[in-house]
Amino acid sequence: MPETKPALKNLGMRHLALRVRDLDRALWFYRDLLGFRVVWQPDPDNVYLSTGCDNLALHRADDVSREIGPLDHLGVIVGSGDEVRRAEAELTRAGVEVLQATKTHRDASVSCYVADPDGNSVQVLFEPTISPLAIPETSG
Repeated sequence: MPETKPALKNLGMRHLALRVRDLDRALWFYRDLLGFRVVWQPDPDNVYLSTGCDNLALHRADDVSREIGPLDHLGVIVGSGDEVRRAEAELTRAGVEVLQATKTHRDASVSCYVADPDGNSVQVLFEPTISPLAIPETSG
């Protein structure tokens, strides 16, 4: 594949969503042992956690298996809702499958979902709390 200009300004992969069989046990592990804090639990089957700069969503799923796997989606953070819309348009032009068009969520986050070449779900996400966080420059 020829190298092309990126479709978005990626601020980091600071969001991950996992399917879990036992939500209470997963919550205990991530909250009580790894130090994530609960940000929102909209219902008994979903809980959203954060470290302050990273977000982790846990979704109860009975069908977690080797074939399906635990990854629901990963999220690539961008700087604004407009950037999500631009990324969706650029990715569409590049022939990428859009799984869910751009949507504004209850918490003012904005996202769309696309499929990577292997069918993994990737969320392009503006999240008002973590998107503005500064990313330290690394020397390479």
